[in-house]
Amino acid sequence: MEDFGVYAIFGVDEPPQQILRRDGWQSSIEIQPGVQLMVLFTRGDWGERDSVSVELADERNIPINMGKLTPFNKCLSWESGEDGVWASGATLNVKLNGGTTEFLDPALTLSQMECTPECNPTVPALKECLGKRKRSQGEKEEEEMNEGRGKENICPNASEKVTPQRRSKNSHRGGQTRLFSQQEQQTAASSSQSHKAKGKQAKNPSQTAPLEKPSGRWGQTLCPIDPQTAIMIGGQGARMQFCKDPIWKLCTEDLSWVPAETLAEGPTPEARIGHTATYDPESKRIFVFGGSKHKKWFNDVHILDTQTWRWTLVEAQGKVPPLAYHSCSMFRGELFVFGGVFPRPHPEPDGCSDSIYIFNPEMAIWYQPIVNGEKPAPRSGHSACVMQGRIFVFGGWDTPVCFNDMFMLDLGLMEFSAVKTSGTAPSPRSWHGCAVLSDCSFLIYGGYNGNNALSDAFIFNTDTSCWSSLTLPQLNSVPRAGHSIITMPITYKQGSVNEQEELPESAPQTLLVFGGGDNEGSFFSDLFTIPVEELKD
Repeated sequence: MEDFGVYAIFGVDEPPQQILRRDGWQSSIEIQPGVQLMVLFTRGDWGERDSVSVELADERNIPINMGKLTPFNKCLSWESGEDGVWASGATLNVKLNGGTTEFLDPALTLSQMECTPECNPTVPALKECLGKRKRSQGEKEEEEMNEGRGKENICPNASEKVTPQRRSKNSHRGGQTRLFSQQEQQTAASSSQSHKAKGKQAKNPSQTAPLEKPSGRWGQTLCPIDPQTAIMIGGQGARMQFCKDPIWKLCTEDLSWVPAETLAEGPTPEARIGHTATYDPESKRIFVFGGSKHKKWFNDVHILDTQTWRWTLVEAQGKVPPLAYHSCSMFRGELFVFGGVFPRPHPEPDGCSDSIYIFNPEMAIWYQPIVNGEKPAPRSGHSACVMQGRIFVFGGWDTPVCFNDMFMLDLGLMEFSAVKTSGTAPSPRSWHGCAVLSDCSFLIYGGYNGNNALSDAFIFNTDTSCWSSLTLPQLNSVPRAGHSIITMPITYKQGSVNEQEELPESAPQTLLVFGGGDNEGSFFSDLFTIPVEELKD
């Protein structure tokens, strides 16, 4: 087979150029003005190489976008107006990982293009409401002026109301306000000054140490697959950038993290937030559905087989709209998707859904059931959990309303009903964490109320329909939203549990909390655990 090489296409009318090869590299490429498309791909025998890291950074050496080429994902592309646009003076960094260590001199200069993302470091607090709203004529004119400027999805502490964002073509729904913290501003300024002082050699990506744990983020999923393992997928971090380390494996024996992007074969899901990842213990597969990335919306289904460690992209029958910030529950081998945000053509605002869609993996088909009863109002950013043949739906957002109501879907009768609760109920919120604690109780923790991230916690008892507040320093000390929260068996000693054993239902459980954002513009990378016994109300 021919020698390995990395090739690039700049613009639809240009032929491929080899920019990285076995025995050398091209130091720099000037991009002609007006180029709107860049495609990178590999060809030839990979040998011992395991991946090629690719990073697009602006003139301050702040990453704009990134990706990774692997033997199973051999192509990356950036298109102006789709994945964002870049400013004059941006650089493209390409590095071989594994095998030979040759890399492209980080001086592939891109010129005369716009820059993304735009951040507003002057926002003093989380005061803007997220979600869909009617737009005034002035707003519409401003949107037309801003057409194509390359804004991205915004996290729960973001300064612009976009979740997920379709640039200027839609009113924003589900977005969150963002405070760019003073520390973050100083870090960015320091990075800029350092770059100017050191010149282009400071951009060499080979100097970057490998991460030992996931970077700070919000909007990711954390999915337990056996008594000792959970898989984290996706998320968005500082400067509204999609995380460069999108897939991690968590080993709960010692709470250690292992980068997992290249562990599995097959087509990995594109970077995204607002998606769901649901584990089926019968087939031992993770189902990733929906989400958004920049102005892209997804309705794809990716399946990770945790026994063969291979990704599969499903070619499904039936229709399901692109959805983000929905809920997804597994019941008897089928996925039950409820709510979420979906795109509408300009100038209509993005919409929230109140529909149920069911995916049958065996038939690879989507269908909508006939649902009776009192349906919840359309919403996104809510939580849903399956307990005793019922799905409990709590909270969520549909601008300008934030909810704290509870609904139950009887999966036998396919009938919704409002749950009349007693006790101290949580205040209205979205982007909270929800975890099942027992056969008859689940936890609601944190979230976002349209103005601030929250730090309170509550337990709901399904037998008594009663709420009770929970006071625990580990939970209540720091507000967070867009975090992940799961329960898993108490840590076992090495070798005491086979990796392929199913999660024992009667074993002592521990609560794991990871990530999220707070009111100060911080994105957490911490992981902490609390024995479920301490959460008894």
